[in-house]
Amino acid sequence: MNHLSGQKAFFNTRQFANVDTNLLRLFLIAFLVFFVMSLLNPGKFLTGRNFTSMAFQFPELGLFAFAIMISLISGGIDLSIISSANLAGILAALVLTRVIPENAGGIQLFFWLLLAISAALATGAACGLINGFLIARVRITPILATLGSMQLYMGIAYIITEGPAVYGYPELFLAIGNSRLWQFPVPFLIFVAVAVILSLVLNKTRFGINLFMLGTNEIAARFSGIRIRAMLLKTYFLSGILSGVTGLIMIARTNSAKADYGSSYLLQAVLVAILGGVHPNGGFGTVFGVVIAVLALQFLSSGFNMLRFNNFAREFTWGGLLLAVMVLHFLSNRRKSNV
Repeated sequence: MNHLSGQKAFFNTRQFANVDTNLLRLFLIAFLVFFVMSLLNPGKFLTGRNFTSMAFQFPELGLFAFAIMISLISGGIDLSIISSANLAGILAALVLTRVIPENAGGIQLFFWLLLAISAALATGAACGLINGFLIARVRITPILATLGSMQLYMGIAYIITEGPAVYGYPELFLAIGNSRLWQFPVPFLIFVAVAVILSLVLNKTRFGINLFMLGTNEIAARFSGIRIRAMLLKTYFLSGILSGVTGLIMIARTNSAKADYGSSYLLQAVLVAILGGVHPNGGFGTVFGVVIAVLALQFLSSGFNMLRFNNFAREFTWGGLLLAVMVLHFLSNRRKSNV
């Protein structure tokens, strides 16, 4: 018994050391990016206006990264998050522009806004459930299932809008993406709330424990009594909900909804998740790590804007950084396995 207890203690200590190393590496990367960008353009980067602008911008990417993180922990991936968010935003936009009466105000307007928000969340949840059904019931590989659903949701969005953006929302709704509460941008507060809730779900609930076990070893999870199909449905349902929330923030911040908005977010969200320490093969990831990673990438993106980098240079940098992080994780894991 003592021998087993000693083994468990050693495993927990080693796991803590690995987490601590990943977080230390993340802090160093974030600090290095912040320092370099501050050095290159201190007059613009180190300003309250720039920090406020970043606080309005990075929550969208952060929420997408959370959705990717959840699917990666389960051992899969959700490539449809952007299309799900756009479809959810478009349906909410249609309620806001074509259903609300012109003279609506007060309680009536508030009711219609709740209906639009509910439509977006329901759409995101439905997209997630479809993904979960294809993966859990039909047994399609996650990357193929969500790649197909990504095109499906985008196609539906194009059919609904016929191409042009849907814009022109009530000021009360636009406050979700552009106003402040207690001097903090509302999107930032939503991001913090989601991060706290998601951290509690992953670390303090049976669902979170089972999710990590599923991603670590599906066969062992099955023999442990975990209902694999139900877990996958819940996982992609949660990913869809996060996409719906992000879709609401996107259309509120830009005052428009379009089928192909934010296409570059997918690569960046995967990059943030992997950079944040989420294992690409499943079984490991932390909310805090993803938060640090998204801040580092936002510092880099903001610096690129000030240095007037073009989109091609940014895509090259994102792709190169993703490959570099993957190689670094591979070498680190191989070195630990040889110890």
